[in-house]
Amino acid sequence: MLTRARNSVIAAVAVFLMGGLVHSVHANETPVTAPGVKMVTADEAQKLQAVGATVVDTRVAAEYAEGHIKGAINVPYREKSAKAPDFNAALDEFNLSKLPADKGAAVIAYCNGPTCWKSFKAVVVAARAGYTNVLWLRDGFPAWKAKGLPVVE
Repeated sequence: MLTRARNSVIAAVAVFLMGGLVHSVHANETPVTAPGVKMVTADEAQKLQAVGATVVDTRVAAEYAEGHIKGAINVPYREKSAKAPDFNAALDEFNLSKLPADKGAAVIAYCNGPTCWKSFKAVVVAARAGYTNVLWLRDGFPAWKAKGLPVVE
C-alpha cells in the first residue's frame, strides 16, 4: 500500500515537472498576434512580394549574409529589451527610415522563426510608428526555405 502511494506521488511529480518543461519550451516563443499586424505564411508572403511588398530581414548582417529571402532588404533589429510581449522598444534600435516612406505600403518582416523576437519587435515598432499594412512572417526564414521558395545563399 505504501509503495503504491509512493509511486502515485512520484508519478504526479513527474507529470508536474514534464508539464513545466513543456511549458518552458514554448515560453520562449513569440506571441501569435501583434496589434495592428497581420500574420502571413511563406506562400502568402511570396505572393505579396511579387506584387510589390517590401520584405524586411530583421536579423543581424552576418545572418543575412549567410542566407535570406531573395529580394529582402536587411534592416537589423538590435534588441536589448526583454523577449516579452510588453518589451520596451526604447532600449532597442530599429531604423524605420529604411522602410518605405509610404506608411500604407505593405511591409513584411521576418527572422529565424517563432523563437526569434526580432521580427515580432520590428512589426510592433512599425505599427506603433503609423505603418498600416504591416505583415509578419512569424515562421520566418526556416519556413520560407522549407517551402523551396527563392533564397540567396
